[in-house]
This record gives sequence, C-alpha cells and structure tokens, in this order.
Amino acid sequence: MGVIIPLSDGKGESRASIEPLVRLTAEPMSRVNELILDRAGSDVGMIPEVARHLIDSGGKRLRPMLTLAAAGMCGYSGGGHVKLAASVEFMHTATLLHDDVVDESDMRRGKLAARLVWGNQASVLVGDFLLGQAFRMMVEVGSLGALEILSNAAAVIAEGEVMQLAAAKNTATTEDEYLAVIGAKTAALFSAAAEVGPVIAERDRGERAAFRSYGTNLGLAFQLVDDALDYGGSAAKLGKKVGDDFREGKVTLPVVLAYRRGSDDDRAFWKRVIVDGRIEDGDLEEAVAMMGRHNAIADTIERARHFGAVARDALAPFPDSEYRAALLEAVDFCISRAH
Repeated sequence: MGVIIPLSDGKGESRASIEPLVRLTAEPMSRVNELILDRAGSDVGMIPEVARHLIDSGGKRLRPMLTLAAAGMCGYSGGGHVKLAASVEFMHTATLLHDDVVDESDMRRGKLAARLVWGNQASVLVGDFLLGQAFRMMVEVGSLGALEILSNAAAVIAEGEVMQLAAAKNTATTEDEYLAVIGAKTAALFSAAAEVGPVIAERDRGERAAFRSYGTNLGLAFQLVDDALDYGGSAAKLGKKVGDDFREGKVTLPVVLAYRRGSDDDRAFWKRVIVDGRIEDGDLEEAVAMMGRHNAIADTIERARHFGAVARDALAPFPDSEYRAALLEAVDFCISRAH
C-alpha cells in the first residue's frame, strides 16, 4: 500500500541527482572501496563473511562521499581523507549491524539481515570489529581534531540508540523529542563526515561550523524522508519492506503527527498497533489513510525540506565550485527520494 506524496515544489527536487557528487569523488572513492575491503578482512573467517554481506549489498556510500567532497572543496591535497571516509563508512555499517539486532529487522538493503544468516551475536561482534578498524584508521591519519569529531559522533550515535530504545512504543513522544533522537542516531554521523574534511584541510572554525551545520541538517532531512517512505514509498527505494517501521512499532515523525492530530478513536488505533503490538490485516492501509487525513506524511516531507534549506544555507557563503554545487544538489537528491 502506498500513498501519493506531492513532493515537487518547482525547485527542481524531483530532477536532483547524486551523480555530480559521485563523479567528483570517483577517484578517491575507488581507494576508499579498496581500503574497506582490505580492512574488513580477518583471519577469523566469519568476520569478513558477515562484513562483506552488508558491504557488498549496495548503498550509496553517501557519508564517505561527503567526507571526500568536503575535503576537496576545502583544497585538501593529502591522503588522509580516504582513511577518514572509510572510517565513516565502517561506523555506518557497524551501526546498521547493531540496529538490525536491536530492531529485530529481517531485511537490509534488499537482502536478509546479517542477524538472520549468522545470528545476533555475530552481527554485534562484527559491528564491534568494524568500529575498532574505523578507529585504527583514524589514528593512522594522525589528526587529533578528526579523531575527536568522529569519536564524539560514535558516542552520540550510541546515546541516540538508547534514547530510541527508551522511547520505543511511546505514543506520547513529542516532535522535539523525536528530532533529538534522529539528531543523535542519524545526523551526528552526517555532521562528523562533513566536518572532518575542513579539519584535515586546516580551515578555520567558521568553515568547520558551516560544514558541521550542513551535515547535521542534511542528516535530519535524510532521516525524515526515510520516515515518510516507510508509509508512502517503495521497497526498492527503502532497501527494506514498506511498513517495517510500522510493524516494528517505531514511533517516527509521521506517527507523532498523526497521533497528536487525531481523534480519540485515532489515538486508540495507534495505541493498539504501536503500544500493544496488536496489528491486524488492513492496519497498515488504515495507518496510511489516517496519516493522509492529518497531512502527517506531507508535513514530514515539509520538515525535511526545511532542514534541507538550512543545509543549503550553511554552504551559501562559500564561492561557487563543482564541489559546492554537487553538495547542494545532494540535499535536493535526498529529499527527492520520496518522489
């Protein structure tokens, strides 16, 4: 069951592409991919098997491309950005492995989740291995500033996971509380990925802050679009089944908005399916219809557009360049995924 979301607002979102970013970072990204495969290796046979299961399953590698593009835009000429980009991707992959265990997810990027193939214990431990390899590479780069940013992000991401766990199935969650969760869970790594570029390029605090803001707001927009896609998208775009958030009882922004705007009967429905976990045939369709009546999906996309605009404004003071244009178009691309 899907829903038509009127996303195109005349700003070119529906035509946005990530291809300029892919093209500009192609050469260093090839080195990142080689490094990822090398550092995912281990004499312990199960480690590369589990790691490669997820690493080889696709994904846009958006976060490491942000690191490479930010470094390029800031005129960095060394090689440290490659190891930092690989570190960012390993942190992301580790988070996905851990998330699937916590959420009891069955699918990831269109494939069976690693936990269903090798078990929860292996998924968690291989995630830990990848985190360890990420920190090894950060240390090898020798930038204390980059190490500080990425290590702080790792701690914030873990806090976000615990915040989400504490708020699980809580229909009383407010929009501000939810934004705090995704700010930690998702936006923190986007922020760190973007900020380490100007750090290793030794740019000033103002430029670092600009890239940090860009990454943070892009991450918020990215996650909000994912939230909307779970109720109005397609499995091909999500890399998982449509409605997985619903079946797992996740309180995402569309649920927060629909619950708060709904009638007593509407709220009783959400409590039954989210809090009690009693989902019946046709409930996903009813949830989507309810969200439509209360503009919950459309308003979630509008929130994403707002954060996208903030991300674009963060880079406004920089001179025109191919890198800047590609990073700006990446914002529109992230939002247009729901179209």
